[in-house]
Amino acid sequence: MKNTILLALLGATALTACGQEAGAPAENANTATEAPAAPTAEAIEAETERLNQWFSARWEEELDFSPIFKTFLGRDDNYAEIDDFSEEATEQQLAWRRAAATELKDSIDYDLLTPEAKISYDIWLYQLEQEEAGRPFWRRGYVFHQMNGPHSFLPNFLINFHSVETADDMRAYITRIGGVSRALGQALERAQFAAAEGVHAPRFAYEGVKQQAQALVSGVPFEGEGDAPLWGDANRKIAALLEAGEIDDATAEEMRAAARASLIDDFKPAYDALIAWVDEDIANSPEIATGIGSLPDGEAYYKERLAASTTTDMTANEVHELGLSEVARIRTEMEAIKETVGFEGTLQEFFTFMREDEQFYYPNTDEGREAYLQAAREHLALIKTKLPDYFGLLPKADLVVKRVEAFRERDGGAQHYYPGTPDGSRPGIFYAHLSDMKSMPIPQLEVIAYHEGNPGHHMQNTIAQEVEGLPEFRNQAGFTAYGEGWGLYSELLAKEMGAYQDPYSDFGRLTTEIWRAIRLVVDTGLHSKGWTEQQAIDYFTANSPAADGQIKSEVQRYIVMPGQATAYKVGMLKIVELRATAEAALGADFDIREFHDIVLGGGALPLAVLERRVDEWIASEKPA
Repeated sequence: MKNTILLALLGATALTACGQEAGAPAENANTATEAPAAPTAEAIEAETERLNQWFSARWEEELDFSPIFKTFLGRDDNYAEIDDFSEEATEQQLAWRRAAATELKDSIDYDLLTPEAKISYDIWLYQLEQEEAGRPFWRRGYVFHQMNGPHSFLPNFLINFHSVETADDMRAYITRIGGVSRALGQALERAQFAAAEGVHAPRFAYEGVKQQAQALVSGVPFEGEGDAPLWGDANRKIAALLEAGEIDDATAEEMRAAARASLIDDFKPAYDALIAWVDEDIANSPEIATGIGSLPDGEAYYKERLAASTTTDMTANEVHELGLSEVARIRTEMEAIKETVGFEGTLQEFFTFMREDEQFYYPNTDEGREAYLQAAREHLALIKTKLPDYFGLLPKADLVVKRVEAFRERDGGAQHYYPGTPDGSRPGIFYAHLSDMKSMPIPQLEVIAYHEGNPGHHMQNTIAQEVEGLPEFRNQAGFTAYGEGWGLYSELLAKEMGAYQDPYSDFGRLTTEIWRAIRLVVDTGLHSKGWTEQQAIDYFTANSPAADGQIKSEVQRYIVMPGQATAYKVGMLKIVELRATAEAALGADFDIREFHDIVLGGGALPLAVLERRVDEWIASEKPA
């Protein structure tokens, strides 16, 4: 379930069935000579329906742990509440999942399920296995860092996802400000637990956290000029209610006073406490940033992170060697484009040219930023017209492209995507960090738009939410190798669909692909081979024309999010492999639209389960 994302703020193996083994012998003496009768279609339908009803009930129970996730889904129950971020609450959720898994195995006959229902059953238990594997390392991750800790996530959630259409919605918003303060305190406690066991974030991470936190408590109603982010957002929402006739002037003033009081009395003290702790603990950060290998249990923790991110049992060395191989292959393709555009010089010199020439950047002005956003919108509009030729399942929800809010924007920060609601009432959002336009090269604009939008994350997430016939927990499941693997596959697919007509844009596509291959080398280098931040930057720079700001930001991302960056290439290569297998097996009967629908139509899956799903489709498509 995607509420595990909230907790994170704080060669593939086969996924075997955890239920009764198909064909297991019964205990009576006649089994050796009498084969059991095959289950009837009616029995299979009945047991599958019973399983789906069980999933529906458990889904509602699971959602009750996360009012935030309910809001992401467009629901307004528990609208005034914020999740419990404490260790105790996390233990309670894990205990609930353990009990649910026991009930599932005791109450459902695995052999009487449809193939799709068996996948649902297996995924439910796989999610528990993932949580159990991560349990020993709850105090090993960095709770606060520059990428997306609870200090930035929670205000962003209120501003962009807590919609206000009624007076009660606004009162819930104000109450949630206090909940944010409580949750931030719980997250700080968890960071302090980790620090007591020798886990201290790198200095750059603490510096980023402090900068982001200070931006949230600067300005009105605190000290400084201009409106603080949440104060400005609260005023805009109150003004919209007033204009719509939902409230009168007196109620508006009452709401402004309540919001001001909560921000001053609750919100600011919580952020002041975080800033004070960062100032204190930063002295414990290592002088030279490295990976988690030096942390307590670092080797075991990284092994768990690789398994969680890739949904495979690949070792760090296997991931590293795969990265080296892919970097070499993609450099060859880059050489070909260099020759096509007539550049005289080495590939490294071409990297420098692409990194430094002014023609590859928009001006570092508001006009330049809007030009970047508009160009992304135009590329997405064009690719949208091509989607029906490659997909039967098409997203219904809209997609918007916007700049990251100022309080969490970072020079060279990674562009990212937030899904919309299942009913389409809130669109998906493709965010771009545009504070430094020299970190946003134009040749990479097109490919990143496809990765974050269509046919990438927006398409995959939206179809997963909209597809009918799956238990809702599968509509909302998330596996990084699948999701990011699809995003990277979609970059290549877009070329097949007619994108990248400019060779520099095609070089930009290869730039982002080699970027993901470099991640395999650099992530494992940092966390398994003892590389320093500078060693990782040097390797990245030698093999990519990415802007200096991008490279530094990316390497610092890998340091604080171990293993996550390896998922992209591993997932993409599996999808490419499965497509090649299907094309070879089906020949002229292969239908690209059907293949993509099979890949997307089951929601996010561990890679081994995705392979199983594709294999079953291939078998069903072969002539008898």
